[in-house]
Amino acid sequence: MTRFRYKEDRWPVFIVLMLTLIDFILYFTLDSMAVFCGYYLLMLLPKGVICAWNHHHQHLFTFRHAFLNRGLEFAYALHTGVTTHLWRLHHVLGHHLNFLDQERDESRWKRKDGTRMGVIEYTLNVAVTAYTRGYKVGIKYPKQLSPFLIFTAITFTVVAVLVWYKPVAGLMLFVLPMITSLLFTAYVTYEHHSGLDTQNEFEASYNNLDPLFNRLTGNLGYHTAHHHKQGVHWSKLPALHAQIESKIPAHLYQKSIFTRMILRG
Repeated sequence: MTRFRYKEDRWPVFIVLMLTLIDFILYFTLDSMAVFCGYYLLMLLPKGVICAWNHHHQHLFTFRHAFLNRGLEFAYALHTGVTTHLWRLHHVLGHHLNFLDQERDESRWKRKDGTRMGVIEYTLNVAVTAYTRGYKVGIKYPKQLSPFLIFTAITFTVVAVLVWYKPVAGLMLFVLPMITSLLFTAYVTYEHHSGLDTQNEFEASYNNLDPLFNRLTGNLGYHTAHHHKQGVHWSKLPALHAQIESKIPAHLYQKSIFTRMILRG
């Protein structure tokens, strides 16, 4: 029996693990600030893409065995700044249950006075509060909170040791990318729902059907379908979207910030 739940996850996992291996090879073999800076800039977009796959994993674990999932989550954390179960708490058990209620949504785009945040304000708000909001959700789900606390502590301890042993390499290869990717994750989620003040789930998400975007992000552009049935594997989202497409207003289709960045880059 395959260890993967879905065969479609094999290539994404292989790529993530190879990039993790490259990070560690550079960490142990180089001491060049110039190389580290160049590599950091080169990996901004790839590690931003990894954030989408970490998101998918938190919705539906990639492997059948827990220890393999925990190992993969450690690799994801080093690239994205999001540790084991953080998005499962903050996003799966938080945002997906509350995205129609801006007073409770963990990724809320409204200020307390009801006005809409700008993208920078939203980015900083969601990124800076990610761990505290995840923890608050976890209080309601102690079985989910325990792995979050344990493996977050393990991850941060390992990163601290890496920085202690080789400060420049540790900061440039791990700490800075983790911070950047967490900010990037918050930034690109701004346009998923911002400005859509409705109680109709089919009118509460923007969608992006661009093939390049969806190939890179695992069909994250089929966002209404993803919210309609969040437990559906990413590979099945286009088919689910086809079933509900008639319920989605035409104005909720757009090219994302992420796609525009790629096409202009």
